[in-house]
Amino acid sequence: MNKSDHPKINYGKTGILIVNLGTPDSTSWWDIRKYLKEFLSDKRVIEVNPIVWQIILNLFILTFRPSKTAHAYKKIWFKNTNESPLLYYTKSQAKKLKDRIENENIIVDFAMRYGNPSISSKLAFLKTQGCENIIILPLYPQYAAATTATVCDEVYRTLMKMRWQPSLQIIPHYESEPLYINALVKSMTDKIKTLSWKPELIIASYHGIPKSYFDKGDPYQCYCQKTTRLMSEKFSDIKIQTTFQSRFGPQEWLKPYTDKTLDDLPKKNIKNILIICPGFASDCVETLEEISIQGKESFISNGGLNFDLIPCLNDTNDHINLLENLIRKYIV
Repeated sequence: MNKSDHPKINYGKTGILIVNLGTPDSTSWWDIRKYLKEFLSDKRVIEVNPIVWQIILNLFILTFRPSKTAHAYKKIWFKNTNESPLLYYTKSQAKKLKDRIENENIIVDFAMRYGNPSISSKLAFLKTQGCENIIILPLYPQYAAATTATVCDEVYRTLMKMRWQPSLQIIPHYESEPLYINALVKSMTDKIKTLSWKPELIIASYHGIPKSYFDKGDPYQCYCQKTTRLMSEKFSDIKIQTTFQSRFGPQEWLKPYTDKTLDDLPKKNIKNILIICPGFASDCVETLEEISIQGKESFISNGGLNFDLIPCLNDTNDHINLLENLIRKYIV
C-alpha cells in the first residue's frame, strides 16, 4: 500500500480527563434509582457479600431510598440549567482548563465515575480524536479505595476492551499540595470577611467511610487529618476540627460524626460556626443539602446561633490554578 493510500488516522495527541463522582441525569425517581444502583453496586463502595448485598439493594434500598434522595436533589438542583451543581461545576472546571491548556495536541474533557458522561464513553472519544496518551485526574484530594481507586478500576476495565491502547497516567491524591491548602485557607478568610459575626470554630467535614475500611489499611482518614493540620498551620485564628459526614448503614464509620457534632456543639456553648468541606472538589448534594440545609437546621434547633458553609473550591481561579498545576506536571 502506498503512503498516499493509507486511511487518515488521528494520532499523537494527549487527552486529559478530569473525573468527579457523578450525578443523576435528573431528579426523577427512575434517574435517581439508576444512579444509586450503579453507585451502590460498586464492590469498593460496599464491601459486603455481593450476593446478599444485591438482594438487599434491589428489594429494599432501591425501592425506598430514591424518593428520599430525589427530595434532597430537588432542593439544590440548578433549575435554570437543569443540572446538578456537581455537573455544573465540573463542566465549568473542564472548560476553564481547556482555555488554559488545550491546543492542537492536547484535548481536555471531563467524566463521571457514576452516571453521565461515563468514563468509558470519554476514553473512547479521546481515542478517536487521536489521543495516544491519556492523563486522568480524579477530583478527590484525599485518596480512598471507595473514590480514587474506583476511578482507576473503571479506567482499567475500559482499556482492557481496547485493542489499541493509549499510554496512561493517573494523577495521585493531592491532600497536601501547597496550592490546594492555600486555596482552602483563602476560601475561609474570604468567607469570614463577609460575616457580621465571629466564628468560634471551623468544622472541616469530610465524607466518611466505614471504620472497617480504615482498619483494613485504607489511608483516607490520615490524609483528611493531614489536610486539616496543614490548614491549621496556615490559619491559626480559629480552631479547625475534623469530622466525617454522609454515613450509610448500621456499621460504625469514621468519627467524630459531623451530624452528632453539630447537635452537641451548642451544649458546649459553641454557637457560632463555619463549615468547610475540603474533600469535595465541587458543591453537591452532600455539601448543599446535607450540610447547608440539614446541618444548619439541626445546629440551630439545638441552640446554635450562627451557621454558614464555606463554598467548595468549585470553578474559582485558585482551584483552576491548582488543577492546571497538577496536570502540567504530567504533560510531556
